[in-house]
Amino acid sequence: MSTESLRIVWIYPDLLSTYGDRGNLLILARRARQRGMPVETMEVRSDQRLPATADIYLIGGGEDGPQALGAQRLLADGGLHRAVAQGSVVFGVCAGYQLLGTSFFAKGTQYAGLELLDIASDRGPSRAVGELAGEIDPRLGVPALTGFENHGGRTRLGPGVAPVARVTAGVGNDGQTEGAWRGKLLGTYSHGPALARNPALADLLLRWATGVHQLPPLDDTWHERLRSERRHAVAAAARP
Repeated sequence: MSTESLRIVWIYPDLLSTYGDRGNLLILARRARQRGMPVETMEVRSDQRLPATADIYLIGGGEDGPQALGAQRLLADGGLHRAVAQGSVVFGVCAGYQLLGTSFFAKGTQYAGLELLDIASDRGPSRAVGELAGEIDPRLGVPALTGFENHGGRTRLGPGVAPVARVTAGVGNDGQTEGAWRGKLLGTYSHGPALARNPALADLLLRWATGVHQLPPLDDTWHERLRSERRHAVAAAARP
């Protein structure tokens, strides 16, 4: 592995940090360090400038007001757009996923998104709460998605992106698809935190960030026990 530090930035934890999404930062850093990679983590608050030279950027979930404020400050800052132009990885969850798109609704008002993904979000007929599962796009090369969702939005995908998964339980974008991705940008409605429940997805982000196509394997016994328990819970809930 390279001796250069892998730089991971958690964007605006003071605004966007619900349902344990900080765990995504912890999982990425741990899985990298277990493989001998030096890691530098940064938590950049909304009153600070966003560095444009990190390798991975994480955006968590949040309530309507913080989501709208986060989008406005990221647009004014411009650092994330510069990072994406330079090839950085971005992983957005829930509100963080929505604000990567062209627009989203918060408190009944439509707000401009960052236009980094070809998606648009609005309000759905009901709130989506509960387990979320799906079969992931085979091009991503990772096992089935498992997670927890709690959101009122619905997201429409444009031709410039592909869904992360086809929904088998829960709602996701619209009851059919879940999340969206293009290049090194990926968004999902999955909490849990997402990367604790989907360690292979964490490794995918690490591969994108490092350019290493085959990472040394890790002991994922406890991750797999969690995944198995949640899959069984979903299956049990679906039985008549």
